[in-house]
Order: sequence, then C-alpha cells, then structure tokens
Amino acid sequence: MIIAGLQKMTLLDFPGRVACTIFLQGCNFRCPFCHNSDLLERQGNGTIPVEELLSFLRKRQGLLDGVCITGGEPTLQQDLEDFVRQIKALGYPVKLDTNGSRPEVLKRLIEENLLDYVAMDIKNSPEEYPSTAGIKKLDGVEESIRFLMTGSLDYEFRTTVVRELHSVESLRSMANWLLNLAPEHRVKRFFLQSYVDRDSVLMPGLSAPEEKMLTEYADILRICAENVSIR
Repeated sequence: MIIAGLQKMTLLDFPGRVACTIFLQGCNFRCPFCHNSDLLERQGNGTIPVEELLSFLRKRQGLLDGVCITGGEPTLQQDLEDFVRQIKALGYPVKLDTNGSRPEVLKRLIEENLLDYVAMDIKNSPEEYPSTAGIKKLDGVEESIRFLMTGSLDYEFRTTVVRELHSVESLRSMANWLLNLAPEHRVKRFFLQSYVDRDSVLMPGLSAPEEKMLTEYADILRICAENVSIR
C-alpha cells in the first residue's frame, strides 16, 4: 500500500460527514486536467506508513465520521481490500473515489460490505475518452457504471468540465451512453465540477467553462440522472 498523502479533515469529500482523505499512489489514466499529476506513477515509497495512518485514525475516533480513499486510482493497489478492512474495523464508513477501470475490485469491495459510498468519474462521452483520459478501451468503465447504477450502494457520478475538452455534443453523447448502459435505471446523483487551473496539471493552458455552459450541460444530463448539481 503506497500512501502518498493525507488530508486530515474535509467537509466536502464525503457527503454529510466530517472525514479525512487518503491519497494513494498510481493511476492508469492520463487526464490532461489532472491536479494530482505527482500521483500518476505507480512506483514510490509513499510518505505515510500504513500503521502510522491507522494510528491517526484511532486517535480521531469520535472526531471524524468517515474516511475517503482517493488517488491516483486506488483500485490499482493490490492490498486495498485488506487496507479498507482495517479502516472499517475501526468503525469508519469508507468512501472510494475511482475511475471505474477495475470493476472486479470495485465489485469485490462492495460485495464484502467494505464500502459505504462510491464516487466514480465519468470523464466524457465514450468517443472522447482517448483525449480526456488517455484510454481507448472502456469495457471496465462500462461494467462499473452498470454495476453502480443497478446496485443498492449509495454513489455519485461526477465530471470535471474543461472548456477545451467538453461540448454540448459530447455531453449529449455521454447522457445517451449512460441511458443505454442501464436502460431501466437512471443515475442516482450526478455532479458537474468546473475545472480549476493549477501549475500541477498535465496540460497547461486549459480553461474553465462559463457558468451558463455548466448550466446547459446540467440540463442535458437530466435526461439520464435523477439529480444533477453543479459544484
């Protein structure tokens, strides 16, 4: 388990909870707007030993009521299941952030009752995934989408909107894609969040969309989602 960082308290990352956020090393996507570019490579020694992290959680029992696990892409960690079990044994609800590329890991964690909430990134329409996430094969992503949409675990989908990468056409295609993947279900909760430029992003020069564009995109997504919000 390579723990690359820890945010000791957040009121935003886990809906309705005071949580901490654990950042794990390594990602199999290459999103040009990624803020955590220092976490992309899978190799590294980490900055926090697992036992030190667990000790922190023991001391925060009663002060924190949730743990978010993010990355990078957490499901790449071979010992993720054991790590989550140790956190759950301390009584913490766990939220997982994922790109959905490893549905077998996601399914196992949920079936073992190790997760309480999942936030999955929907990068763009399937046609635009190569330019938005650096991947072409979407079988795993689609399997994760179906599993969450047809299951009982609380979840959200979210898209970081970048002016240069998203359009009315790509959002319409994305909405239709989600409709077709689980025709008898609608997305439970969808969040659009505006891109924020930082020095650490992979591709400098990208920009945030105008507010009216986000509102238009939200209206498009309502054909496939029960609730759509802008963060």
